[in-house]
Amino acid sequence: MKIAIAANPHKPAALELARHAVAQIGSRAEIVLSEETLNVAPELPHEPLESLRPDVVIAIGGDGTFLHAIHRCDAPLLPINAGTVGVLAEVEAQRPAEFVAALERLLAGRYYLEERMKLGAQVGPRPLPDAVNEYVLHAAHVGKMGLFELAFDDHVVGRVQADGIIIASPTGSTGYSLSSLGPIVDPGIDALVLTTIAPFRVEARALVVDPLRTVRLRSVERERPSVLICDGQEEVPVPPPSYVTVYRAPRRATLVRFGSRFFQRLRGKRILPWSEEFSEEGARGADLPPAP
Repeated sequence: MKIAIAANPHKPAALELARHAVAQIGSRAEIVLSEETLNVAPELPHEPLESLRPDVVIAIGGDGTFLHAIHRCDAPLLPINAGTVGVLAEVEAQRPAEFVAALERLLAGRYYLEERMKLGAQVGPRPLPDAVNEYVLHAAHVGKMGLFELAFDDHVVGRVQADGIIIASPTGSTGYSLSSLGPIVDPGIDALVLTTIAPFRVEARALVVDPLRTVRLRSVERERPSVLICDGQEEVPVPPPSYVTVYRAPRRATLVRFGSRFFQRLRGKRILPWSEEFSEEGARGADLPPAP
């Protein structure tokens, strides 16, 4: 088994966990590290993520680290949270026993792979990298709203005046889209989530649409260019009157899971609307009786 390890080089806790991972794995698997983790195990090979061909990538950091790794390597990803929120994370770094157990289960092959929908896009005829979370079409000038036209399957449905529009996947529904009052969508569902950013008209609503639809956006005001941002990682200028086309990508993101559930992870992040504190014992006591 070949395991790649990528850790956020700006987080000392992430680098320390990477060292622990190398020590625990030892000679039981082939280890290669991303070139960003130069201070971890200098005796081992360090290569760009794009050139790695591992069986699994262990990414240690926050959601930004996970997205960085997914963008650069197609192998299944085990996300370990050494950041603050880490919605995509399967393992929490502040629980050492959980971290050790996760690596043992990985080495023993006792895990399953969860596939997540990704988004594809193009500006005019130019294809862009896939997005795991979202594409954001935003007014290029800070502090100035834009006027955006929206079309489904080449049929224009309307215009909205706002700072921008988020087109998110179900995975991205708990990211930037959520902060703009978009809905939480179970990642087991394929869908496109459209959310406006600071709309001028308060009745502007988020939409969840069929993943087979193609969404086309453009800035209507020629004197106000816009910018498309992919997963917060890459910015692409969109000069008027260019169109941005977004659709369900044919490729999927693959995550390593050990059986934890999506809503359980969100509960720990205080993201769900019913996130008041309660004990696990109290929660079990409040379970509904089995269905007849």
